[in-house]
Amino acid sequence: MSDLSITELSNDLRAAVEKLERRDGLEEVGVVVRVGDGVAWIHGLRKAGYSEMLEIESPHGSVDAFALNLLEDEIGAVLLGSDKNVIAGATVRRKGTVLEVPVGPELLGRVIDPLGRPLDGGEPIKTKQTGIVEREAIGVMGRKSVHEPLMTGIVAIDAMFPIGRGQRELIIGDRQTGKTALAIDTMINQARQKTGVVNVYVAIGQKLSKVARLVERLKQEGVMDQTIIVATSPSDPASLLYLAPYAATTMGEYFRDNSQHALMIYDDLTKHAVAYRQMSLLLRRPPGREAYPGDVFYLHSRLLERSAKLSDELGGGSLTALPIIETQAGDISAYIPTNVISITDGQIFLETDLFYQGIRPAISAGLSVSRVGGAAQTKAVKSVSGNLKLGLSQFRELASFAQFGSDLDESTKSLIDRGQRLTELLKQPQYQPLSIWQQVASISAVSTGAFDEVPPSRVKDAQAALLSKLTSDHADEMKQLDSGDKPDEKTTALIEKTARATAKGFKEAL
Repeated sequence: MSDLSITELSNDLRAAVEKLERRDGLEEVGVVVRVGDGVAWIHGLRKAGYSEMLEIESPHGSVDAFALNLLEDEIGAVLLGSDKNVIAGATVRRKGTVLEVPVGPELLGRVIDPLGRPLDGGEPIKTKQTGIVEREAIGVMGRKSVHEPLMTGIVAIDAMFPIGRGQRELIIGDRQTGKTALAIDTMINQARQKTGVVNVYVAIGQKLSKVARLVERLKQEGVMDQTIIVATSPSDPASLLYLAPYAATTMGEYFRDNSQHALMIYDDLTKHAVAYRQMSLLLRRPPGREAYPGDVFYLHSRLLERSAKLSDELGGGSLTALPIIETQAGDISAYIPTNVISITDGQIFLETDLFYQGIRPAISAGLSVSRVGGAAQTKAVKSVSGNLKLGLSQFRELASFAQFGSDLDESTKSLIDRGQRLTELLKQPQYQPLSIWQQVASISAVSTGAFDEVPPSRVKDAQAALLSKLTSDHADEMKQLDSGDKPDEKTTALIEKTARATAKGFKEAL
């Protein structure tokens, strides 16, 4: 560009600013000074507030933006659309509102973007209400302790790391280790067990082909009717990736505030932090550790604090969060993983080594924890899973010595044998969550020693035969057990007797 054109551009900008100062003042109106990479720098708008909506005039209609940097003489605004049509010298006006999105039951069964626009080719969404995207979290006095179980249908989680309604349980692990699979099975289980929990799934920078496959599967399972999917793709502007989890949480809060229960799945917050880092660096904010800005902890804490179990005075609704974080080479001590671990009420860590050994879900018994624990566990599952986590942890420690079987004492051998059967039992195919009675019967069969004679390779077959036998011969007792109450002695004896009879059949078949 020649010196002449730069001078002309500078003069044009000065003229635009002076014209605004004379005509409108710079409190309510501003002018774009420079624009690029989805960020516009605006002179004026002295009364604009943080996260306030702005309207930028362009030759092809207006473009929305929101204020994120409030400096002394200019504003850094993030565009909610393409920056192709935004040029230096364009007029900017305050809208006088903060960003809002549609909320309500009308969103159920739909795939939308963070601003509530349909992505599924359906009708435009018309809701009776809207909600503010950046809402303050409910205070301590408005909350109640987490005490109701949110059953995932995954035996390893419900038995060892139970999740309660209103809890925030992190799912963490390397890529392609089954993190999303855990979340999807939890969504499917809500429909199968008819819990009435509304699912809100947020795809942050995920391939739209992956989202399409997920939608198809949820329709097959009959889950889509109680699900809202908020989707963003890698090609979307960083501003939409940044807004996606906040907008989806607002949609979930509608159900929480109306005495219902909702489950939030953030897939995944690593991409969310990267989008925020991109915006922050473009806004000239000083970078810190791993080039993230200093307030990246606040980014996720103010999001996850919105999940809560409300007090009875506020209706007793709940919003449960399952954030997903992707690690690099199993490093859970990196910046973003440690941030989110310290915000949440526990984590389910998926180990790559276990995954490739065929142990799926590949849940680490040592590094996973639920800080709500037994308070949110059904009495039925609690009665049979007391020593499960300890036994599995001990087995994993001793497993490396299993090849020296002849040198081990009897107690260690029995511990390894029981651990092998328990490991096999906890393997669970995707899309097959188990009900409460199925979990209780399965765990009881191994923990009481009924399956000790069954070869480890046949444990899954024995489990299937046991569940089939109990369904056909003792349906009433199993229906009673499915309520979640602690089984009486008669039911416990019945399960053990049936398990031993089933195991005997598998032993004789050898």
